[in-house]
Amino acid sequence: MTNFTMSGFLLMGFSAKPELEICYASLFLVLYLLALTGNMLIITTTSLDDSLQSPMYFFLKHLSLLDLCYISVTVPRFIYNSFMHSGNISLWECIVQCFVFALCAIAEMAMLTLMSYDRYVAICLPLRYEIIMDVRTCVHGVTGVWVSGTISGVMHVAATFSIHLCGPRIIHQFFCDIPQILKLSCSSDFMSEVGVTIFTALLSFLCFLFIGFSYLHIFSSVLKMPSAEGRAKAFSTCLPHLVVVILFLSTGAFEYFKPHSESPTALDLFLTIMYTVVPPTFNPIIYSLRNKAIKLALRKVIQRREALTSIHSLLRDKFNV
Repeated sequence: MTNFTMSGFLLMGFSAKPELEICYASLFLVLYLLALTGNMLIITTTSLDDSLQSPMYFFLKHLSLLDLCYISVTVPRFIYNSFMHSGNISLWECIVQCFVFALCAIAEMAMLTLMSYDRYVAICLPLRYEIIMDVRTCVHGVTGVWVSGTISGVMHVAATFSIHLCGPRIIHQFFCDIPQILKLSCSSDFMSEVGVTIFTALLSFLCFLFIGFSYLHIFSSVLKMPSAEGRAKAFSTCLPHLVVVILFLSTGAFEYFKPHSESPTALDLFLTIMYTVVPPTFNPIIYSLRNKAIKLALRKVIQRREALTSIHSLLRDKFNV
């Protein structure tokens, strides 16, 4: 890879060998296309199908939108750099990456918390569900998610890029990762970013506790249901959400709080993929495969599109004749 300019950074990626870097880029391209397709299908289906207008699917649509932003801010740039054999990234591109990545990470945590509250009200307080989770509550909740993510992104960027950097601006990661940037600091002036990180980690932990207590009440209520079919339906809507929460939190927390080595290891590579690429790629699969309503709505959308294509073909043939 070529040298970086003084106004930017050099992203080292996963391997110094161009052949291996192309292999990693090809894998990321497949995962990115899968994430793009899956999340776009959920956004389209929940927007077009009238049966999917409940708060649960409203939140799921915004989670898919967050996942699209989350993966699109890092992976396409890595794919481009790998195929161009250049790890150069400008300072402003790095700032944008850090901002959007922090925004999406915190907003996704807040969205998962909001979704757990929605499931808690639906299962534990079913008679009051429509009153509590009305349109105003849903809109205010989603607005709060995006606002909290934006504030977090601004705080991280302001704290990270106010420090003075020394030495070669080489980042041992495939994107502008804040912990890697902090390692380039000349002195202890990075403590402001450490403070922001501790603050957001504390908020994330509080969100995790809220989700945990919500699911304790949910499982307690589900197990008391007399109908086996009712229990199965409740578990089918709650378990995918719990899997997503555990996957996102466990891999992200372990990667950010474990000691970082000077040169990336196989574990670093695995964890990076697990918390940056896997959640937005497999969230649509986890939700859609376990949700009969989404699968039915997808069939309707596909059948509607096939019908429109057939009508368009008939009209075109008639016009040509």
